[in-house]
Order: sequence, then structure tokens, then C-alpha cells
Amino acid sequence: MIRTRDPIVRDVSALCAAAVVVGLSFGAIATAAGLPLSQIVVMSAFVYAGGAQFLAVGLVSAGGTALAIVLAGLLLNARHLPFGLAIGNETLGASRWRRIVGSHILTDESVAFALAQDDPAQRRRAYWLTGVALFVTWNVASTVGAIAGSALGDPNRYGIDAAFPAALLALTLPSLKDSASVRVAVAGAAIALATTPLLPAGLPVLLALLGLAFALPVPGSKRRPS
Repeated sequence: MIRTRDPIVRDVSALCAAAVVVGLSFGAIATAAGLPLSQIVVMSAFVYAGGAQFLAVGLVSAGGTALAIVLAGLLLNARHLPFGLAIGNETLGASRWRRIVGSHILTDESVAFALAQDDPAQRRRAYWLTGVALFVTWNVASTVGAIAGSALGDPNRYGIDAAFPAALLALTLPSLKDSASVRVAVAGAAIALATTPLLPAGLPVLLALLGLAFALPVPGSKRRPS
């Protein structure tokens, strides 16, 4: 951990420490799913979306179609559209290349760190520091994890295949903060489990999005006047 009086640097360093663990896990899991090192490196560099990458590897290992993998990744990352509107060019910069690079390193964490700053200069600094640090950390950690997974021989012998659902669960749990989120998660999991024996790999995950209907407020019973 980096000791510094700068709260942004301190928080980003803690975030990167956590990203190392997740990145190592992804690299090992991707290797266990049969992806070669070159594909893992390219995916981390150009897709650069932890949740979507875990989901893609899971669908690949289950025999999912390319269409299902692409659609699932797009739907999972659709939240980045309002994120981009929230930070705008004021944070990314006016030049085309700054907007392109800044859009690529956009993550939940970089947006959250940026929006937490009131001063525009500090907002830009927080966004770019978080984005670049996480991008480098994720790519290095996932590559090391993939190399280590390859050195193990058959990673499934060590139970690394079980790390995939555990990693997705770890990514999901912090979001379950209210009853609506819990209803959506339970409904989506139930739909996916029920349709998995009946449909090709990948489609149950897409159908699980029907669980979003449970985000609607539950009508309460009206009290009768006394």
C-alpha cells in the first residue's frame, strides 16, 4: 500500500491492489476455459471490461455462440452510456485522441472517483489517474494469471474452474443493497437455471435479463379505513 497524504492516490492504490487479485483470477480462469495466452492478452487490452470478460469466458467454456457472447457483453456494459454522458468532454478533454483513450479506460471506478470531485481540475486528475492505473494493473495481472495457469498444466485439477462462478458472485454481491436488486438477482438466477437444460449455452444468460421486470415496485396492500 502506498503511504501518501493525497486521498486520490491512496484510494486508487487500494483499488489497484484489489484489481490484482481479480486480474490474476481472470487469467487463470480463462486458461482453464481453453483460451490461449494471446487471446487473453488481446481481450484484456481491447475489451477491458472485467465483468464482460468473466461472462465471455464462462460462455466460451459452456459452448456458447459468438452472437450470445457479444450480445451478453453489450447488455452488461450498456451502463457505460450514461456514465459517458455524466463525465462529458470536460473530464476527458477536448482533443479527439483524449476522448478516444478516455472512453476506452472508462470504468465504474474511474467515473465514481471523478464525480466525487467538485473541482473540474481534480475531477480530470481523478479520472485519468484511476483509469490508467486500473488499465495497467488489469492487463499485467491477467497476463500473469494466464501464464501461471498455463504452468499448472490442467487447471481444473486444482478447482480453478470453480473460481469463475465465485468471481461473478463476488462482483454481484456489492450491488445487492436493496430489495429490488435482490428480487432481480434471484429472478434472473432462477430463469437461467430453469432454462439451462433446455436451451443452447448463452441463451439462458440473456433470458435472465427478464428478471429486470422484478425491479418494478411491488404494489402494497391497501389498508381498510377503521
